[in-house]
Amino acid sequence: MTETIQEPEKLLTPSEVAAIFRVDPKTVTRWAKVGKLSSIRTLGGHRRFREAEVRELLAAAQEGR
Repeated sequence: MTETIQEPEKLLTPSEVAAIFRVDPKTVTRWAKVGKLSSIRTLGGHRRFREAEVRELLAAAQEGR
């Protein structure tokens, strides 16, 4: 029986997400607060964002142009 080892999902900081969208990191935090983008909280209380979800949101934003 072979088990597949799944790679852990990449998480991005608000600054990394902000760089992708070319916005201020506080804007990314606001998006999380209103539900536009879901976030995970670290044990220290910092927000982290799933890279796959960020890429989907970016693709949707580019299609809407």
